[in-house]
This record gives sequence, C-alpha cells and structure tokens, in this order.
Amino acid sequence: MPTSPESPRHSEWLASTDLPTSNGVFAMHVFRTTAPDATHSHQEHVALVYGDVTGKAGLPVRVHSECLTGEVFGSLKCDCRDQLDMALSEIVRLGAGMVLYLRQEGRGIGLSNKVRAYHLQSRGYDTVDANRVLGLPDDARSYEVVPEMLAHFDVRSIRLMTNNPDKLAKLTALGVKVDDCLPVITEPNQHSIGYIQTKRQRMGHALPELAEEEAVQTR
Repeated sequence: MPTSPESPRHSEWLASTDLPTSNGVFAMHVFRTTAPDATHSHQEHVALVYGDVTGKAGLPVRVHSECLTGEVFGSLKCDCRDQLDMALSEIVRLGAGMVLYLRQEGRGIGLSNKVRAYHLQSRGYDTVDANRVLGLPDDARSYEVVPEMLAHFDVRSIRLMTNNPDKLAKLTALGVKVDDCLPVITEPNQHSIGYIQTKRQRMGHALPELAEEEAVQTR
C-alpha cells in the first residue's frame, strides 16, 4: 500500500527496538504525525511488529486506539485492554502480524472529555448519548497515519482484527486493502456489559457471541 508521491505525508518513522512482552518479543516502532492539518498532529504512535511482515499480504493487523483507563489503570468499564491482549496473543499464535497503537484516547475526544463522558454514563447515559450531551461526535478517531505505517513495512494487504464496521470503512476509504476481518470477541463483565451492548446495538459492532448471550437472557 505505497503512498502516492503527490499525497501529503501524515507521519514519520522515529525509532525502534525489540520489546519483550508476556506474549513474546515484538519489534516496537515509533511514528509521529507530521501534517500540520492532521488530527492529533505531532502525536506519537506505535507499531508492535511480530515475525516477518515485510511485503506480506493478508497480514493480521489490529488498529487499536489508546485507552489509559483500561490498559494502564485496569478499568472494567470497557473491553479495550482485553481486546489488545487478545490481539497480541493471536498475532503470536499466527506467527506474524502487528498492532498499530494510535494515541487517540476516548475514541478521539481526549482524556478529559472521556472522563466527563464517564461521569454522564454513571448517571444513566450510554456511551453514545454521553458524547452527544457533551457536543462531541460518537467517534472522533482518524486513521490517516495507518496507510503510511503499513507502507513503511511494504505490507500489501491486511486481515483487520476488529468488530467495528466503521473502522473497516474508514481504513478502506484511505486506501488500505483489507482482505477480511478477524473478530476480537472478549468476555464482558458486569461493568462493561452495557458498554458492549451499546457498541453492538447503536454502533453496529459485530458481536455475535454477545448477541446470542442477550438472546438467551430474553427467552
């Protein structure tokens, strides 16, 4: 997925090193957004690469947005940490792939707005309506850096690890060749079940196991 010479670049490669993790040793590459009109300009993003990915087609790739509350503090309100852990484990099992970790907290609204939305959720709003009460979009994430991160490794096409049709549509519109999607289904808990239901019911996420679980509960 090479970028066109006429297209403005949105990122630059900065540094890399091997990173031993509980799942295996990944190569960690840091990129930075550079286009002055890009969302989250000058933000640093990470490609966690496992195995031989150069020139590959059909490479398993998780495009994952930062979640400080879930991934650092262990919040049970969302499934972000579980999805990240599952993606890393599955990539190792498959032998090659990458996680593109984008620094766009709270589906792109930022940490403070995410906390404000959490407060509204504690008062009965779901994640969609909480954003709207704050005058924010349902999903403010952007993915302009993704084609360039993939092009850095000469990745030809990907198998996108996601349940989110909007992410698939946005990446495809940016020129990313997606061969198919690999579901990332996690087990909900009592704190995350409402959030995950909202993602399925109002945001179109493909969550067949949760849909079946809900069907059983309503029989």
